[in-house]
Amino acid sequence: MDAGPNISIAIPRQWRRADRRAGLDQLLRHVAADLVNANDRRHLSNLLMDRLRQLAGMRGVGLKEITSARPPRSVQPIRARDYVAFAVPVKEEGRQVMLEASFDARHGPDDWTCQLIEAAASLAAVLVETERLACTPAPLTTAERDGAAPLIGSSEAMRLLRERVERVANTNFTVLIEGESGVGKELVARQIHELGPRRQGPFVAINCAALVETLIEAELFGIEERTATGVRGRRGKFEHADGGTLFLDEISDLSAAAQAKLLRVIQDLTVERVGGSGPRQINTRIVAATNRPLAGLVDRALFRTDLFYRLSGVEIRVPPLRVRKGDILELTQYFLSRHEGRGRLTMTAAAVDALIAYDWPGNVRELERMIEGAIATAESRQIRVDDLPVSLRGGYGEHLVPSCQVGDTMRAWGSRYARLVLEKNAGNKRQACRALDISYHTLNSYLRYRPAKTPPGTGHPRELVSSQN
Repeated sequence: MDAGPNISIAIPRQWRRADRRAGLDQLLRHVAADLVNANDRRHLSNLLMDRLRQLAGMRGVGLKEITSARPPRSVQPIRARDYVAFAVPVKEEGRQVMLEASFDARHGPDDWTCQLIEAAASLAAVLVETERLACTPAPLTTAERDGAAPLIGSSEAMRLLRERVERVANTNFTVLIEGESGVGKELVARQIHELGPRRQGPFVAINCAALVETLIEAELFGIEERTATGVRGRRGKFEHADGGTLFLDEISDLSAAAQAKLLRVIQDLTVERVGGSGPRQINTRIVAATNRPLAGLVDRALFRTDLFYRLSGVEIRVPPLRVRKGDILELTQYFLSRHEGRGRLTMTAAAVDALIAYDWPGNVRELERMIEGAIATAESRQIRVDDLPVSLRGGYGEHLVPSCQVGDTMRAWGSRYARLVLEKNAGNKRQACRALDISYHTLNSYLRYRPAKTPPGTGHPRELVSSQN
């Protein structure tokens, strides 16, 4: 008996019981061989139905999934003159796979045929469950999770952020990411995509602030061919992201008209191209981001309330760099490592201290650009304070560098720094002591100290502090 792909076997009705059982086992082995040799492994249950129709001479055969609130029995047969059905439970609670077969009323199913259909139903349940698991992405390994989209930092704020992102990634809910410019909102969105079940689909990012008002519909929803003279049909961003994630950056910059159009798409998960004749169903996860709190914009009637509630079901707040300065060193090492083509790059301890002392209004993006600028202008593979921008050096550029240029001693520099801190605390010595973490007596000794030499033209040390503020 040939086990090739086009197997077709007539079933003799006159077999004895023992022969029928042996024949059933043989037929199932051939069906199993057919399935193993199949080129398309994604629809094995459909292939099984085709083979079953050929083997048993059925008029029709179908497979469907059903749900039931009651716990099912192992196999539930339904039999009539020209109809047989078997329902088999699968692993997921409450789900069953039902195999239905119809016959000619003059030649209904006999016992042997019912046994074959029962065995096929059990096999179909296994195949359906296998196909479902095959369509579910495998869990990420630790290495894959760490490399999905780098959210660098060991601070408590970053640890909590990563935990929240991992929990949110396993769902299909709409996500709203809030944070200042440059904190890495798109990195968070990419990691939500890479860690979630849609990671095999596309990730499409669009900057809402850059959209031209007259072209928003065509850009987001697409446009049909010949809608206007010289216009070529194309898909919109929502269709490009079908099966994946659409990242709407700076969504707070959308106009009121664009917000209304976006609301309808999010509600119905359908888009209608410009010039189109009907809606198109989409399967897209939406992740939105804004650098302005949407709740405040809603209060000022600058953002639609209904759209806000559609977006804000799951919110993620990305902390600014100034509240997690312990991550600056890790971020700096990461950015330096990306430019080590000609050798290892390092920074002096003073340069690192200057980075930590800075408030970073531009957050991580500003740090990255500053590192790139320092690498470009540095005279060696080691970045020094002098290689940093003047605006970033701050107190280092105003106080430390002049002290180094005139050869100040540690005692002289300590005196200058104590006077600077006292000036910043409005002359309150108690507050200055707390800021410096020194005693009142030690502060007075620093203030009484007069360096042997002062920078040219600066005069008295107290005048130096005043002039530098």
